[in-house]
Amino acid sequence: MTDHELVPSIALAAKHALQYEVTLSPKPGLVDPFSKGAHNDMDFQTFQTSIQALSPFFSKYLEVGLQHKGSKKRLFERLRTIGYQAEKMMLVATNGVNTHKGANFSFAVILGAIGWQLQQQFIQKLPLNAEQTQKILHVTGELTHHLIQEDFQDLTRKKQKTHGEKLFLTYGLSGIRGEASQSYPSLTSLLLPYLRSTKYDTSDELFLRALVLLMSEIEDGNLVHRGGIQAWQQVKQETKKIHQADLSTKQLLDELTNYDQRLIERNLSPGGSADLLSLGMFFAQLEGLLSLPEGKKM
Repeated sequence: MTDHELVPSIALAAKHALQYEVTLSPKPGLVDPFSKGAHNDMDFQTFQTSIQALSPFFSKYLEVGLQHKGSKKRLFERLRTIGYQAEKMMLVATNGVNTHKGANFSFAVILGAIGWQLQQQFIQKLPLNAEQTQKILHVTGELTHHLIQEDFQDLTRKKQKTHGEKLFLTYGLSGIRGEASQSYPSLTSLLLPYLRSTKYDTSDELFLRALVLLMSEIEDGNLVHRGGIQAWQQVKQETKKIHQADLSTKQLLDELTNYDQRLIERNLSPGGSADLLSLGMFFAQLEGLLSLPEGKKM
């Protein structure tokens, strides 16, 4: 396979990851085919519409990285410009509902980094090994290391602030920008080692357990935005108990179904964990840990 021939399958893996994430059930507080979770403005169909709008941009992010000549900062600026176009298309498709803003940002920088690695011939075929994945995520850090300082430096003067900007001003939380600029430690140190070393009867069970692990450990700006620091810390404690309980498959599904109801009642949705889970699903495909053929029902 030549470099260019990898672009369609890598872009498809990104689309499949987003589809698999929203299809997975039961997910506490999150949208799935049977529940809106703690959301009143979006459902399963909104997510499907959003994914269709975003997916043509995945190959564009790869191509930009593949063809880029010049600095990493300039590459990031080009990716961000296309990312804004993708976000606009998403918002048009969903009638203004933000379904995948964080995921779109992450896929823009990660796919751009993969494209650049294809150009350098550091990646020549699939599946990837763990070292190649680590290198991709290291490049995302190089692309975005300037972001916190540049994006957040004049926030106090800015009239219209995003959720992420408000969280940074109020709590010092850097959100997905922080993850990217530090080369995605939640993936490299937590999620991907777990996925590589853990086997369950079905990938659904593996990823539900992985979601619980993420919720028990990571900084989730969606939870903080909806419930404040205390609500986020409480969710971390509750999910840590679930993670450590060594539940059977049936016990896990029952526990997550009940916990979904509790988070809905508390109006809490761990959207940051869901975004990282979809990135884990993406790399699991690229590393050959997870097969999502065209025929799999999404």
